[in-house]
Amino acid sequence: EPQFDPNDPNIIYPQYQFGGLARYDKRTMERIYITPHPEAGEPEYKWNWNSPLLVSPHMSTRLYYGAEKLFRSDDRGDSWQVISPDLTQQIDRNELKVMDRIWSVDSIAKNVSTSMYGSLIGISESPLQKDLIMVGSDDGVISVTDDGGKNWTSKKKFTKVPDMSYVSDVLFSNHDANVAYATFDNHKRGDYKPYVLKSTDQGKSWKDITGDLPKRGSTHTIVEDHVDPNLLFVGTEFGAFFTQNGGDNWHELTQLPTIAVRDLEIQSRENDLVIGTFGRGVYILDDYSPLRQASDSLKKTTATVFPVKDAWMYIEGDLYDDREKGSSGSEFYTASNPGLGATFSYHLKDSFETLKKKRRNAEIKIENEGGDTPYPTWDELREEDNEEAPEVFFLVEDQQGNVISRVPAKNSKGFHRVQWDMRFPAPDPVSLKKPNWIPYWASEPMGPLVTPGKYQATLMKRHNGELSELSQAMPFTLKSMANSPEISQNPQQVLAFKKDLAELQRSVNGANKKLSEMNNRIKHLNKAVDLISMDNKQLLEKARELSERLIAVGIKFSGDSTISSRQEPTPWSISQRVGSLYGGLIESQADIPGNYKKSMKIAQSSYSSALKELQMIEADLTAFEDELEENGAPWTPGRMPTLGVK
Repeated sequence: EPQFDPNDPNIIYPQYQFGGLARYDKRTMERIYITPHPEAGEPEYKWNWNSPLLVSPHMSTRLYYGAEKLFRSDDRGDSWQVISPDLTQQIDRNELKVMDRIWSVDSIAKNVSTSMYGSLIGISESPLQKDLIMVGSDDGVISVTDDGGKNWTSKKKFTKVPDMSYVSDVLFSNHDANVAYATFDNHKRGDYKPYVLKSTDQGKSWKDITGDLPKRGSTHTIVEDHVDPNLLFVGTEFGAFFTQNGGDNWHELTQLPTIAVRDLEIQSRENDLVIGTFGRGVYILDDYSPLRQASDSLKKTTATVFPVKDAWMYIEGDLYDDREKGSSGSEFYTASNPGLGATFSYHLKDSFETLKKKRRNAEIKIENEGGDTPYPTWDELREEDNEEAPEVFFLVEDQQGNVISRVPAKNSKGFHRVQWDMRFPAPDPVSLKKPNWIPYWASEPMGPLVTPGKYQATLMKRHNGELSELSQAMPFTLKSMANSPEISQNPQQVLAFKKDLAELQRSVNGANKKLSEMNNRIKHLNKAVDLISMDNKQLLEKARELSERLIAVGIKFSGDSTISSRQEPTPWSISQRVGSLYGGLIESQADIPGNYKKSMKIAQSSYSSALKELQMIEADLTAFEDELEENGAPWTPGRMPTLGVK
């Protein structure tokens, strides 16, 4: 498998079949091939198709590479030394039976397109003890050295494992230098059982921890959690599994397709599980840390909120016209990033049900038993009809306890995750319907980005207006990546400006909605005036005057469409200026440009004047509606009807 230099992400050690190994520099896009060369007159080495490679956890320039012998380089592959004898069983593959018999040299494709037999498959050096190394071979041998290769001990027989089974992986523990794990794969003999073993004495003896893994599904690889030594993951021919009790019981990662999992790695900083499949696919389970909590405890608690991982603050890029593929075509390969923001993971023992749902569940149970289900009383049905359905959400607060945001969460039994986008609520008008589609040039509504610092999230339940806490406040930190000089050194000042701008955007958006509503009221009033049984000339003139005033103030808010629709320049409208200000800053962590500060003052001044004008029109419109009500006009939107009109 390929390896990276842990101290230089630009240096990669890629491989290809049968021992091909190179050192590649991403900066120059150059590679140099570094596979060990045999000595003069020495037969070429028995490199497996999957030759094992390891960067030492104790020295970033030290590489281990395995053929039938183990090689070590202390200079990134420039030179090598052999640190072991042949660690395989040294069996002549031409004396092994295939389909119950031994075949001669002229057999079709004899030894063609297959790996050399008798080679190493896995390498592990203890992260806790330098020079404690373990290797496994394709013919069933596990060998250990504790002195960097001077002395080796080998073992060929293992509990419940058929002899000569392929050692698919070996692994030293992160927690105890005496503990190691191994997986075996015997499918070449028609045996598809899983085999997972554990040693507590550096490989001298082994015990079976296969537990209740499915009986069909060869095991390919194993990793151990760096926090909980009882949390293990294995990759099998039919998916990935984990155990929380050291191997007694295993559980499938059911979100993963049923596919051969050939490699597993843990990104310990992020608590991510990286899964490599035989279909050349890569899956990443983001932050698997909830698996450290025993599942039995979840059944005893109404709601469980898991520790919140600190989150990096950044603005999502749109390099290809969109967040992912954009205009690059459907065949352009992309993979989704983890969800942006702070991730809240929680488990509900049961969903919170409405009265109607509870009643129906009880009735269904009685129906299934053949009993009677009496008709509910009217009071019971009325209570059901008027009930506010239970909902859950995360209340996000800053370190001082100020409410920042309420993040909707799913109200259903089981494990869930939601993301907080690290922003205040968007200033957009309230909409009860979510758009079916958002074009690539637009974004979902978003509020100002908060500042780096400490926050807390509490899972809340709201039902019929009553609010209750379902968890303790879970602390977490939002961290600045500080990866650019463009990021402001004064985030509080930036936030203060953006909060003022968000308030302006909120008010302008509301004024536009109000303007639209007032236009709708005027349209209805014009029709209502004609339905009054009296002389309506003066009323029509008032309606026309109100309509003209609305048109005039509408130009201030939205621009002069008479000119702009003919592709001629017009002064910026209030909405255009404020929208440009907000849209230009909402996805930036930079200091506020002077251009924006100047334009902000223009926007505030022009809007203040236009808002006063709109408020005066609203007062006159309301008075006109009252006058029509007094004269018995049919109801129109916005009016409260009265009784007793003469």
